Amino acid sequence: MAGFDLIIFDCDGVLVDSEIIAAQVESKLLSDAGYPISAEELAERFAGLTWKDILFEVEREASIPFSATLLDASESLLDKKLGREVQAIDGAAQAIMRIPGPRCICSNSSSHRLKAMLARTGLDRLFGDHVYSAKDVGEGRTKPAPDVFLYGAKQFDAKPANVLVIEDSVHGIQAAAAAGMRIIGFTGGSHSYPGHADKLTEAGAETVISRMADLPATIEALAGWSELL
Repeated sequence: MAGFDLIIFDCDGVLVDSEIIAAQVESKLLSDAGYPISAEELAERFAGLTWKDILFEVEREASIPFSATLLDASESLLDKKLGREVQAIDGAAQAIMRIPGPRCICSNSSSHRLKAMLARTGLDRLFGDHVYSAKDVGEGRTKPAPDVFLYGAKQFDAKPANVLVIEDSVHGIQAAAAAGMRIIGFTGGSHSYPGHADKLTEAGAETVISRMADLPATIEALAGWSELL
């Protein structure tokens, strides 16, 4: 599409409706470990972060030391629950097929989880091998660090300023903004909450949509605006 070298999609909460499932698993584990928190609050505060980073944040805030087994427990429970329940975001496949030009996925989820979720939802065929996990880019380089977005752009020789990112979390938008990319916020996942769109805008999203059906036209409008600058 004119105006953009590449469209980058986040996965969780943008392509697959997985954030609410993760919040349900992780909130129960935290509550059982002595940090009561609802799935809704966890999704609002920590969506976009890895489970490891969530544990670090909670440890700093509440001074509750968590055992290493808690990290492994979440991974196992969440993989099983996602394997049974995860669904594609409504209209995601149809919207993607209407958007011409290069595209990829840049996510904080692990490669094996991305592969499983995309295969279950049938979205894998729309991205091929262009699915990148921040965990494979390097230790400590998950969002809100910009590294995975910059890595994705590099695979296509795309200039960051000419890349558009679709993100649902504040942390993801902070990462895309740090990479120097343009951003559409998305609030169509089941984990969305009152004020979600405002927070994405404040974090750096140029505009926010709540339906995948609106994505192609929004991209076209932003691309047209780029040509006038």
